[in-house]
Amino acid sequence: MKRMIHTLASFGFALFASAQAHAAFNVFACEPEWGALTKVVGGNDVDVYTATTALQDPHQIQARPALISRLRNADLLFCTGAELEIGWLPVLLRQASNGKVQPGQPGYFEATSVINLLEKPTRLDRAEGDIHPAGNPHIQTDPRNMRMVAAALAKRLATLDPSNAAGYQQREQAFDQALGAAMTKMQAQAAPLKGVAFVSYHKAWIYLANWLGMSEVANIEPKPGVPPGSAYIAELLDKIPSLKAKMIVYAAYEDPKPSQFVAEKSHLPAVMLPFTVGGDDASKDIIGFYQDTVNRLLAALGGKSG
Repeated sequence: MKRMIHTLASFGFALFASAQAHAAFNVFACEPEWGALTKVVGGNDVDVYTATTALQDPHQIQARPALISRLRNADLLFCTGAELEIGWLPVLLRQASNGKVQPGQPGYFEATSVINLLEKPTRLDRAEGDIHPAGNPHIQTDPRNMRMVAAALAKRLATLDPSNAAGYQQREQAFDQALGAAMTKMQAQAAPLKGVAFVSYHKAWIYLANWLGMSEVANIEPKPGVPPGSAYIAELLDKIPSLKAKMIVYAAYEDPKPSQFVAEKSHLPAVMLPFTVGGDDASKDIIGFYQDTVNRLLAALGGKSG
């Protein structure tokens, strides 16, 4: 009997030790695009928790207890950076008290740290609205940025979890090849969009515009993060014809009413873009997100509202 108990105890300990040895690496992703990318690169070697959804404004998130609890157990914090999460992430970091994921530690990773940011302000003044001193942080709308972030993520995961380094590298390479092939196809499809001007609700599309050769010529927000008033809308409507804009663009998480109003009054199509993975039914993964974005822009160029 004692021998049986000893055997069972040894077996139970072995199972526990095995589970510990194969425990997934915990990643806390701030936005859906980074959660999706981590799942692709990390595969079964990671356990990913995504703090926000595609239908939430990433600038304005509540530091809920559930987020604090998840961050407390994270091995890697993966966020956009460039102060996109300035309104809520510092609170989470302070409350979670997880030394591994504090700024400056290997477990803290910002996607924007490996990208040359655009639209860096020449003057830092909060009177100018919700400006980002380091530059525009909405890098996920350009798949070329996604490829660079994926490569950097694979290296960071390999550093923090060296026993699975080969898997991270292999999956990142496979993703890079798949996204590269998809980009070749999409860029051919998107040829009619080159040179097309558009008005957007929020100043969030410079990277998309650069990728496709489009031009963001005006914003419905008078300043970033500042809702438009009637006087500003009237001024914008007077100006739109001279800007030669072909469509009005807004993100899935934004209130569609201002964009749809401007579109109706200016006789232009309004197009909702997913902005990130999960923004609509067709954007279930990273490649689907980019393909759906191109499809919606092309439909708008043809005069159909998205």
